[in-house]
Amino acid sequence: MRVSLKGIHKVRKRLSDGSTTTYYYAWRGGPRLVQQPNSPAFVAEYAAAVDTRKTPQAGTLFSLVAEYRSSADFNRLSAATRHSYGAYLKLIEADFGDMPVAALADKRVRGEFKAWRDKMVATPRKADLAWTVLARVMSFAKDRGRIETNPCERGGRLHSGSRADNIWNDDQLTKLLTVANEQMTLAVTLALWTGQRQGDLLQLRWSDYDGNSIRLTQSKTGRPVAVSVAKPLKSLLEGTKRKSLYVLTSKSGEAFTSDGFRTSWRKLCKRAGVSGLTFHDLRGTAVTKLARAGATVQEIASITGHSLKDVSTILDRHYLGDRASLATSGIKKLERKEKRTKTVNQL
Repeated sequence: MRVSLKGIHKVRKRLSDGSTTTYYYAWRGGPRLVQQPNSPAFVAEYAAAVDTRKTPQAGTLFSLVAEYRSSADFNRLSAATRHSYGAYLKLIEADFGDMPVAALADKRVRGEFKAWRDKMVATPRKADLAWTVLARVMSFAKDRGRIETNPCERGGRLHSGSRADNIWNDDQLTKLLTVANEQMTLAVTLALWTGQRQGDLLQLRWSDYDGNSIRLTQSKTGRPVAVSVAKPLKSLLEGTKRKSLYVLTSKSGEAFTSDGFRTSWRKLCKRAGVSGLTFHDLRGTAVTKLARAGATVQEIASITGHSLKDVSTILDRHYLGDRASLATSGIKKLERKEKRTKTVNQL
């Protein structure tokens, strides 16, 4: 009998006599299955292991992960964040699920967690996010009185890069829009003229647009935003055929899924010959363009939904890839002011 069992982990091992054998585990890091593969006994053994996994053993790290998954802390995260965290929670369950909670008080456990993260050093962003999720579970457990100390506090980061200087310039935007279809052109224009996140733009409904402004509540912050629609964006919106309740749709007329949009975006960037930039960088580009146009921090925050502090941080650290233009603009303003002052003094 052949059945497809999800998550089975196979390990081939060479024996002392030179032959090889295959060991089967219910999942990576899970219990070994000793029954004959594909036999009814094997399926039953697998099912029993999975049932045990679904009911975490009390006093283990698995039980802390399960409690965090069902908590309001986790469920009030955005859908995209929960999806992202989910993959790392499964990884934590697989590698540390059977660790006794009592072991978390041992100072050596931090080193073990660090060694686990370091195995992902080839992909530092992944390593940092894995550590972040593990630290979030520990922080939750400490806050709920399950553990006394968080062994993952102040873990540092492996990835040292930032989105600083990752700004779309006019040439790159022209290349992108030249090969973009109607929907992707609208997506890019929405990002540039509203400064909103990809997830919020994918959820944007036609009912959120009244002909003059776009009103939405940001999924990540819960902050309501009202953006006045500029002529370039208004022209595109008015000329777009409404195929769905949602403004942005796929070729089939269905609302984009996050994965579907990312796939379309990658293909678009490849056709345009643009690399090293993301859709999220359009948000930073919008902030920078607004600043270059003379918008104040308060005005930018009102448009994009950032806090005043976040706008200042973005302009100062993350998205000022066009510092030279901003500096030149500032000097010219100073020159004009000095010229006016000098003229007044001469009168």
